[in-house]
Amino acid sequence: MMNNEEYSGIDYFRIIAAVLIIAIHTSPLANYTYTADFILTRIIARIAVPFFFMTSGFFLFSGYNYNNDKLKNFIKRIALIYGVSVALYIPVNIYNGYFAVDNLLPNIFRDMVFDGTFYHLWYFSAAIIGASITWLLVKNIGIKWTFIVAAFLYFIGLLGDSYFGFSEQIPFLNSLYTNLFELFDYTRNGIFFAPIFFVLGGIISSKKWHLSLKNNIIGLTVTFSLMLIEGLILQNWGLQRHDSMYIMLIPLMFFIFTALTNIRGCRKPKLRVSALITFIIHPMMIIVVRGLSKVVGLQALLIDNSFVHFLVVGVSSVIVSFILVALIARIRVKSKQSGVFDTDRSWIEVNLDNLKHNASVLQTAMPTDCEMMAVVKAEGYGHGGLSVSKYLNRIGVNAFAVATIDEGLELRQGGIKGEILIMGYTSPIRAKDLHKYDLIQTLIDYDYAVILNEQGYSIKVHIKIDTGMHRLGFNQYDTVKFEKVFKAKYLQICGIYTHLCVSQSLDIADVEFTNAQVSGFFDLLDTLSKQGIKLPKIHIQSSYGLLNYPELKCNFVRMGIALYGVLSSGKDKTKLQIGLRPVLSLKSKIVLIRDISEGESVGYDRKFIANRDSLIAVLPIGYADGLPRNLSCGKGSVLIHGYRAPIVGRICMDQLTVDVTDIPNIHIDDIATIIGKDGQDEIFATELAESSESITNELLSRMGRRLKLVNY
Repeated sequence: MMNNEEYSGIDYFRIIAAVLIIAIHTSPLANYTYTADFILTRIIARIAVPFFFMTSGFFLFSGYNYNNDKLKNFIKRIALIYGVSVALYIPVNIYNGYFAVDNLLPNIFRDMVFDGTFYHLWYFSAAIIGASITWLLVKNIGIKWTFIVAAFLYFIGLLGDSYFGFSEQIPFLNSLYTNLFELFDYTRNGIFFAPIFFVLGGIISSKKWHLSLKNNIIGLTVTFSLMLIEGLILQNWGLQRHDSMYIMLIPLMFFIFTALTNIRGCRKPKLRVSALITFIIHPMMIIVVRGLSKVVGLQALLIDNSFVHFLVVGVSSVIVSFILVALIARIRVKSKQSGVFDTDRSWIEVNLDNLKHNASVLQTAMPTDCEMMAVVKAEGYGHGGLSVSKYLNRIGVNAFAVATIDEGLELRQGGIKGEILIMGYTSPIRAKDLHKYDLIQTLIDYDYAVILNEQGYSIKVHIKIDTGMHRLGFNQYDTVKFEKVFKAKYLQICGIYTHLCVSQSLDIADVEFTNAQVSGFFDLLDTLSKQGIKLPKIHIQSSYGLLNYPELKCNFVRMGIALYGVLSSGKDKTKLQIGLRPVLSLKSKIVLIRDISEGESVGYDRKFIANRDSLIAVLPIGYADGLPRNLSCGKGSVLIHGYRAPIVGRICMDQLTVDVTDIPNIHIDDIATIIGKDGQDEIFATELAESSESITNELLSRMGRRLKLVNY
């Protein structure tokens, strides 16, 4: 079921983790009992940093996802935050005499790369190093071996951290760690500490771990108890140089993070930013609280009382973070309202709120226990295949359909989770990729199934049934071959489906043909059941299949064009009327305005001859951007300032011209809406498609990759 839910448990825990880090730096229970403070700050609170690493790993890595662009974007983002944080604490470092030390430049380099220039900023350098190491390992040896290598690195770090007391007794290890400590103060950095938690997050991302509440509680209780015992024993024996790396921290973090990923709810982006700001600014708030307490004479309460000190620092840090988040949100809103987009010629705007609305109303129209399979082939019908899929994934859609294996790989390597069905042909020689990236291949006929099975890779497949379209699929009457395919050694049959070829039509003959297809499909399923074959998930409806035949009960509905808020044709009538909203707008801008005298021509073949003195605007968009050439010469128009401006002359590969003579206050850089609403008027994709003698499916999917996508 599509439930519009995301990983809200992770978002909520970000704030908890940030507060735990404040506890580490303020020792709340130090005035009361050393043991309790040790347990809180040096055992319990040690889950905070691994949690942040695992969160990054969860969204960055998996067994089939090590996307280079995602890593680059992550490093750029962390480096920017790191740079801002370093700059924030420069005044404090000056006051502390940081820049007066000997060998300043080598020290700055070491601190920037390994330890951070202020005592909590080591996290950012560790995140960059840990993410890079994990990415290289996952790419080259796979996620399972990466876990083993990361565990080995963690073990090396462990002997220089909580278990250093053992290492210093062995001359070789003592010498090794002495040299390591010369290079950097902490062994809990990106080389030894971060990779294991990055890859653990990726492993949980690759395979959803839906443990029962009972098992999760047992796992958490046992692993926490063992880590508590481990930490107390190490402390009692005096083995620790640092105390952030425990053996039981790894299994404990597995149970904590698994539990958090199973807590779903609405997205909490403000909590994410607030937790980050809280983490960054809390040492500054410690300085501020201590300074103010001296000024007002409340040192005994605000500094000497460790618990009150923790509360004041924690609350003030969170409050300041919320204030800063609100200011950032206001700046973003103003930027959005001012129309500041990354657009320099022509672009597509994708309204994600409308996409969410369509997904919700379509899901509501589906039978109980029926799941939406979002069809995102051809760049998501021109809406941006990966970006649309990411958003749908976040709001609870976990099944996708594409046409080619390369479309499937783009989704999987881009971090899309769930089922990805390839509805078209894939060469059997690419069976390894189907297996490696957990893609589902359609069996287009029996001979193809035999060849695919012979490749020797375990592959998930759906069987396509030809019930009358006579394109791809098994002959519905050849039940002997079905039985053989279900027994194939390497083919995991997890679905069976057919395609309705005239479900968009409510004409009597077409309805009869569709009903015959449906009957034939379910007759085949009955036959297979009687032969003792356990049926997999079934699907038969696409967009029109749901809108005109909502009574059909299947496991999936393949939702394509309707998901994007339009029908194939504006003339189509459907049984269900569910209030779809267009998701896509196509826009360009005026780059040149020309005065044309009566009798002068514009464009190729001189198809436009001005019958009056005219004002002609040039838009940098053409048929290479997917705009049909047969909309030339007045068959199409655009909206500028809410007025219709007819397309004049031939549409070129990269430009078109419109007559703006009757539009007041026209200027260069004015926005022209080709699909979408401007003022009181709106040009629908169906209108453009009909004017070009096509359908919206073709029109939208032809929009080339060079058009920029703006999601909002």
